Amino acid sequence: MVKIELGTTGRTTTRLGYGCSSLMGAMGRKESIAMLEAAFDAGVHHFDVAPMYGFGQAESCVGEFLGRHRAEVTVTTKYGIPPPKNQGLIGLARSVVRPVVKALPGLKRGLLNAAGKMAQPAEKASFTAAQARESLERSLVELKTDRIDVWLLHEATADDLRDDGLLRLLADAVAAGKIGAFGVGSERRRIEALVAERPEYCGIVQFEWSVMDQPVPAMKSFRIHHRALTENFRGLHARLVKEKARCARWSALVGADLADRDVLASLMLKASLVENPESVILFSSKQPEHMRHNVEVAADAGLEAPARRLYALVESEIAARSEAGVGATG
Repeated sequence: MVKIELGTTGRTTTRLGYGCSSLMGAMGRKESIAMLEAAFDAGVHHFDVAPMYGFGQAESCVGEFLGRHRAEVTVTTKYGIPPPKNQGLIGLARSVVRPVVKALPGLKRGLLNAAGKMAQPAEKASFTAAQARESLERSLVELKTDRIDVWLLHEATADDLRDDGLLRLLADAVAAGKIGAFGVGSERRRIEALVAERPEYCGIVQFEWSVMDQPVPAMKSFRIHHRALTENFRGLHARLVKEKARCARWSALVGADLADRDVLASLMLKASLVENPESVILFSSKQPEHMRHNVEVAADAGLEAPARRLYALVESEIAARSEAGVGATG
C-alpha cells in the first residue's frame, strides 16, 4: 500500500488506518489481538485507539500487539474522554456474557447495551496540563511504548483549549520524544472554529468524512478521516435500492452496479482516499476478508474515476435538495 508522511511525526505510514473502537467489546482479548494482526497482515500499518475504547481495555490490547510490531506501525491515541468507571465489574460481566453471546447471537445487542449502562463514564476531561500529563503517562504504560506517534485532544472544542500550560505540555512532550505530533480529534462541525481560533493545537486534525460531505477547505493541518462508510453507507445504499430508477441512472453514469453493497462500499471508501489525498483514512472491520478487500480498493487505480463520479453525483443531489429546501437524505 502507498505510504505517506504522518504529519510532522517523522514517520511514514499507510493511507489506510485501522480504527480500534470495537476491540474488547463483544470480542475477548485473544480475538481482539487477532483482528489487529489480521489488519497488519493485510497491509494496514496505522492504528487508532483511545482510553475509552473497549470499556477502557483497548489500549492495553493494542499495546500487546505493538510489542511485536512497534517499528513497523504507527499509533494514535487520545486524551479527553476518560475510560469508564467500574472496569473490574465490566470485565467480570463480559466474561460471563461472552459464552452466552456465542451460543445465542440474537442476544448480543441487548447484552452489550446492558454492559454499556454499567460502564459509567468518568468525569469529563477539563483539558488542563495536569490532567493531560496523567492521561499521557497512563496511555504510554497501557500501550507499552515510550512514544505515541499522534496524540489527539478527543472531542475538544475551541473553548476547551484555554490552558496555556496544556500547550506547553504538548510541546514539551514532543521535544522529549514522548509524542511525535499532537492535534485535535473532534466532530467536523467543530473543526473550522478550532483551526481558526486555536491553530497552535491543530497540526493534525481528525474528523469524519464521507461522500455525503462537502470537500474539505484547504488547511495546513494534516488530516485523518473516519466514517467513510458506517451509517452513511447504509443510508445511501437503502435509498438507491428503494429508488430503482435513480440507482439505474447513477449506475450507468458511474459505470458500476450501485445496488451491489460491495461495489458501493468500495467506491465510497475509494472516494474518501482520492478526494482527501495526503491524509489517512480509518476503517473498522472484524472480518479479515474485508480488511484485505479494503487494502485492494486502496491500491486499485481503476476505481478512482468511478469513485469521483459517484461523489460528484451525491454532491450534485445534495446541492439540489439544499436549494429546494429539502433535507440531504430526503
